[in-house]
Amino acid sequence: MRMSAILAVALLGGTLAQAAELRPITHEDVWLAKRISAPVLSPDGSRAVFVVSEPAYDDGDKRADLWIVATDGQTPARRLTQTRDAESSVAWSEDGRYVLFAAKRAGDDAAQIHALDLAGGGEARRLTQAKTGARSPVLSPDGRWLAYVSDVPLEPDAGETKYRVRIYDGFPIRNWDHWRKPQRPHLFVQALAADGSPEGEPRDLLAGTQLAASPGFAGRGGNSGENLDPVWTRDGRELVFVASDNRNQAAYAFTDTQLYRVAAGGGEPVRLTQGHDRYARPAFSAEGRRLFASFEHGTGKPYNIDQVVVLDWPQVGAPRTLTAPLDRPASDFAVSADGRTLWFLADDAGRTKLYSTPTDRAAPRLAYELDSGSYSGLALAARARRPVLVASWASAVHPPEIVRLEPAARGHVALTAFNTSLAAQIDWQPLTEFWFENRRGERIHSFLALPPGFDPAAKYPLFVLMHGGPHSMWSDDFGIRWNPHLFAAGGYVVLMTDYKGSTGYGEAFAQSIQGDPLRGPADDINDAADEAIRRFAFIDGSRQCAGGASYGGHLSNWMQASTQRYRCLVSHAGLVNLASQWGTSDVIYGREVNMGSPPWGDSPVWREQNPIAYAGEFGTPVLLTIGERDFRVPLNNTLEYWSALQRERVPSRLLVFPDENHWILSGENSRFFYGEVAAWLAKYLKE
Repeated sequence: MRMSAILAVALLGGTLAQAAELRPITHEDVWLAKRISAPVLSPDGSRAVFVVSEPAYDDGDKRADLWIVATDGQTPARRLTQTRDAESSVAWSEDGRYVLFAAKRAGDDAAQIHALDLAGGGEARRLTQAKTGARSPVLSPDGRWLAYVSDVPLEPDAGETKYRVRIYDGFPIRNWDHWRKPQRPHLFVQALAADGSPEGEPRDLLAGTQLAASPGFAGRGGNSGENLDPVWTRDGRELVFVASDNRNQAAYAFTDTQLYRVAAGGGEPVRLTQGHDRYARPAFSAEGRRLFASFEHGTGKPYNIDQVVVLDWPQVGAPRTLTAPLDRPASDFAVSADGRTLWFLADDAGRTKLYSTPTDRAAPRLAYELDSGSYSGLALAARARRPVLVASWASAVHPPEIVRLEPAARGHVALTAFNTSLAAQIDWQPLTEFWFENRRGERIHSFLALPPGFDPAAKYPLFVLMHGGPHSMWSDDFGIRWNPHLFAAGGYVVLMTDYKGSTGYGEAFAQSIQGDPLRGPADDINDAADEAIRRFAFIDGSRQCAGGASYGGHLSNWMQASTQRYRCLVSHAGLVNLASQWGTSDVIYGREVNMGSPPWGDSPVWREQNPIAYAGEFGTPVLLTIGERDFRVPLNNTLEYWSALQRERVPSRLLVFPDENHWILSGENSRFFYGEVAAWLAKYLKE
């Protein structure tokens, strides 16, 4: 048995004695499980720092702190900070003495950069006083300069006015749940004294530059704000960062992010890369003569796999792709201390696994097969004498823990046990998986989650759960917002299928959704349900419901328009009208490329696969839920659906969460949501 399998058994406490005491999963188990951030390794690889969040239903009881653990596994993790507000953007100093992080402390209006002296002890020292906050700290190799990102207003503060108005001259204007502010990310450097304290005033490296003044200037987009991903060159004379100069074209073209270099003393940034590609997270090799980065090739399609590329330094030539032959999206990556090996994570058929490739050629290979769970947050000690790799590991039946990866032993060793006791109490089974061939002759992958007290001789209703994205996949991982075991706790078998458009099965499979946004994926999902019913005698095919969120909500609404096989549906943040979704979402151009034309163009897909066009045929009872602050799938689509359902007298229930966005992020709201779904499924699936 591989080490990962042995550990899974140990973590779950797989003994017969314990099995007799197991209990069904509850919302409290899901919501209150410790949440662990990606680990950040010390330069010598001896310690890993990470954030542990302790959620609560009452916001006043939440807390999140920095923790540290030795990577040799000999001592338990210990807490470094004692605060309510979470730390983020964790980084180490080159000598391993200081841990840097962004956090909002007492008296702060916005998060600032702090440094914690692990050798000298004491409280963390604030290093910045940025009015709009600071993030992404990186220390120069000699420790004398701090670089960070802070937002700068586009225009001087006009002071108090008698009016309130948002003014825009270009797209985009919104992102997820907030209106885009008239400010842009800038790169700052701050001199540090010998004792690590700030010295003098910070310098804005982008102030007065043509790049920052261009109307399309922006950082790399994200849910928590735009970033520049700065990194120091090994000689400490320059910084490399990512930025866009054409974000204002997002209404009619795909935009890109490029690599730039700028002198630590300032000056006009120099663009290093060309084309319509997207770069992110640059990182130098230990000797400083090669630059690595995440890379998405601009092909003019809404989805392209993420790759890792390498560029020579300081004479930068064309990027060389290292991971493309794998044909899987590469996420976190790190380079070995000797510069010879690139380690990275990639999605593959429902799991995120560890891979490696030589850095002088593209020859990716799987480090070892993963029997259960998925990795995230890969970190490697760039200057350790021997390779030290750590990551976060979780599975559908175990919330996350920090682990040390052991490629030679073909497995991992757990370094923490924050959630082990909880996992051992619950009556749940690892996901069951199966493959089948769809009507197009493609192999389709599915997972099943089984109910507590599962009896293979019994008959269980089927809840078909559809993932969002569409460019994502169901993973053997621990989820909070749509946890399959929590749905299965009602006495259902839960089916999760990676339909066409899903990632982890090759770029062509993910891109095949173009021109077929709903019908093809729905066919895969329905075929998977038929296959599961044929293959597993414990599924009662006469009792089926389906549900999903975001793109899964789109698919739920298409099921309403295209089939009567389901007794009920659940739709969260789903579109019902393709045209109004295009016109009101915060992201539009990729949608029209996917459809084949803008809504007023000649593509028949706008009507043929538009759920609202079939409203006269609606008849399946549906539970509708939406966050009022959702700008990705705005409230109007849910209201259009609700109006059609009421007009056609279809049994339906509408839940509008005033304080939620695209996701339900409040504990009490989440508990209420799960309870409503459970009641809806019981109403239509229980005999």
